[in-house]
Amino acid sequence: MLFICSFSNGQDIPKNFQNPILPGFNPDPSICRVGDDYYLVTSSFSWYPGIPIYHSKDLVNWELIGHGITRSEQLNFNGIKDKNGIWAVTIRYHDGLFYLITTCSDCGGNFYITATNPAGEWSDPIWLKDAAGIDPSLMWDDNGKCYYSGNSWDFKKSWAGQCAIWAQELDLKQQKLVGEKKILTYGYANNAGYAESPHLYKINGEYLLIAAEGGTDMYHSITAHHSSSILETYKADKINPVLSHRQLGKDYPIQAVGHGDLVQTQNGDWWAVVLGKRLVNGQVPLSRETFLCKVNFENGTPIFNPGYGTVLAEQERPNLPWTPVKKEPFRDDFNDGKLALKWHTTRTPTEKFYNIDKGFLAMKLRPQIADSLVHSSMLIQRTAHHQFSTSTKLNFKTSKENEQAGLIIYRTNESYYMLIKEKARIVLIRKFDGKKEIIAEAPYTKSEVVFNLKADQLDLQFSFGETLENMNLIGGLQSLIVISESNINKFNGTGIGMYASSNGQQSKTNALFDWFEYKY
Repeated sequence: MLFICSFSNGQDIPKNFQNPILPGFNPDPSICRVGDDYYLVTSSFSWYPGIPIYHSKDLVNWELIGHGITRSEQLNFNGIKDKNGIWAVTIRYHDGLFYLITTCSDCGGNFYITATNPAGEWSDPIWLKDAAGIDPSLMWDDNGKCYYSGNSWDFKKSWAGQCAIWAQELDLKQQKLVGEKKILTYGYANNAGYAESPHLYKINGEYLLIAAEGGTDMYHSITAHHSSSILETYKADKINPVLSHRQLGKDYPIQAVGHGDLVQTQNGDWWAVVLGKRLVNGQVPLSRETFLCKVNFENGTPIFNPGYGTVLAEQERPNLPWTPVKKEPFRDDFNDGKLALKWHTTRTPTEKFYNIDKGFLAMKLRPQIADSLVHSSMLIQRTAHHQFSTSTKLNFKTSKENEQAGLIIYRTNESYYMLIKEKARIVLIRKFDGKKEIIAEAPYTKSEVVFNLKADQLDLQFSFGETLENMNLIGGLQSLIVISESNINKFNGTGIGMYASSNGQQSKTNALFDWFEYKY
């Protein structure tokens, strides 16, 4: 996966970069540097493979190089809701080894995995049964000891939403927490809600705790806390929250800024990656994305984007060698014999459900459906733009009424669109907050069909035809509100791709996809 910032004034090396640096479904970023290389991870929830791992040389151009969860024996996401699974991940490097530590919500709790190469493969999970709460992080002190930090809410609360940030030594040889468990803070104020996503740093001999507060929506923020000893109560910084957009009002175009991680460049500069949401007419069709902020320190206080105090849509890029990465083609012709890293499915596959041969992706029709909480025959990639066009060419013929295949734009099992071919018709299906209905249908008996959808802000238009040059509109103008942020569409993000199902019955039929195209 590739994201390159726009060039300025036609020059080869731009002065500025544009946020977000990782658009689309990329929440809860964590970052580390090893030499001149930067590695970044984000939450993946029930998508598989899980835990995307990105690499960059300049903090602006990022390439997807692998995943932390690539084997079915590592984790099983079947039976869990789309908003659960892999929550916030922290990536760290120490003494030749990379660590990913995270929470598998509703599927086991807190664990870490390791690798010598961040592109993988990664180890099986090492579960920390005594680690309460979510959002774990790791930090190595000067004496070589490793410390775990996380959050907890299982205690008698003094106010609504009160959470505790705690830390404890992690013995990596014994693979368990040892010694005293210490509460570091309950947040920066006596009504602070949902203190979470802690990260500990030692800077100029003092300990800095960065945490998120206020929940994951409009009141999200980043707070700073200080101590001279790692396992002591931390003192809240006087300027808290050190980063937030909640004071800018509900209509500000970048909302829910928070959940940050700091990194120091090889030149000594500090930057932060944070999550945020971009509004489109009051809606958030792309879910939570990763943004980049400059950070200066003043008397130990992290100052985010000095002079602004907000996440900027465009600003001067880091003082690092400009290093673009190879741009992926718009079209995937399935000629390489294997899927590109950008392709995912939802939940953990229990069998091989596709094959790539002779320029076709052959997808098995299986009984599982997108509405269920088990793995179905679906391959999706992130939507990452507010204006895009997606097309695919399908070769599929069946004599059975229950069999179908086609194009899907998916947020959860409760919210999606499908444009599919059945025995003798094309059908546009919408499921919105759990209500499923056929929006439109048209007779069609040929084996080959091209599907297309065009997205423009919140508008969505579907079409089909024998070729891209001869398309028929279907269903009228639809809305991306269906897959935008809501009480049902929470935490995870949107994918678009290919789908096939025999709807509860066994089948030997395959759907052949000739190519898939995502243009922006």
